Amino acid sequence: MATPTRASDRAPHLRQGRQAEDRALAHLEAHGLRLVARNARSRLGEVDLIMDDRGVLVFVEVRYRKSAAFGSAAESVTARKQARIRATAQTYLAHHGDRACRFDVVAISGERLEWLRGAFDG
Repeated sequence: MATPTRASDRAPHLRQGRQAEDRALAHLEAHGLRLVARNARSRLGEVDLIMDDRGVLVFVEVRYRKSAAFGSAAESVTARKQARIRATAQTYLAHHGDRACRFDVVAISGERLEWLRGAFDG
């Protein structure tokens, strides 16, 4: 019987997304943040990483672009995407306790990684 594979193991764009998340996670952990949850979902959306930064809960959106030909990775976090992340964060906080939080973006363009702390308001 064949071993089932995750979708991220089959589709190249999903594999690239997972690799970008792995890279972002390693970067954040190297800067002292601790992983709380990965790919937290609600009916309203998904948050790629939830990290703890010395008691502050950080909701992290990871964006990857092979090149900036169609806009930068950071620019791809639209107002609509921000709203979905906020809504998912509210659901998470309702189930896990309300506490101080912020919204960060880790934008990866090619080999360049940019960590935008407090990228948008909650």
